[in-house]
Amino acid sequence: MRLAEAIHSPLGRGGLMAALLTAVAACDGGSIEALEGTKRYSGPDSVIATGRDAGTDDVRLKDGEAAIAYDPDGCQVWVIDDGVEGYSSPRFDPKTGLPVCDDKYPPGTVIGPYETESAPGPDRVPKVTGN
Repeated sequence: MRLAEAIHSPLGRGGLMAALLTAVAACDGGSIEALEGTKRYSGPDSVIATGRDAGTDDVRLKDGEAAIAYDPDGCQVWVIDDGVEGYSSPRFDPKTGLPVCDDKYPPGTVIGPYETESAPGPDRVPKVTGN
């Protein structure tokens, strides 16, 4: 059967529809989500970074592009996201070496842009328990 005949047959249209639905599901996070262990950002209760590198790209991060987030203890954490990978680390006072904790903002607040210019698309966040 030629392609044109297959597309015009009921079975061919059904196959084409199944392929389109699969593609749409993948765009909405279906198969991508399963492969990369991520999901779309869903609001202030989302975990946006973890303290480990997934190593899925070789793009270097630029100094000065990180945002500051407040952890549950009111301490500041550097946060940067360049796509699938998100990084975080505690912010330490350079003089004392102690964590910077000031309770200026409620826990979960993110100050400044945390996504880099090299991020390939809309933000996705890691899947973690309770997220």
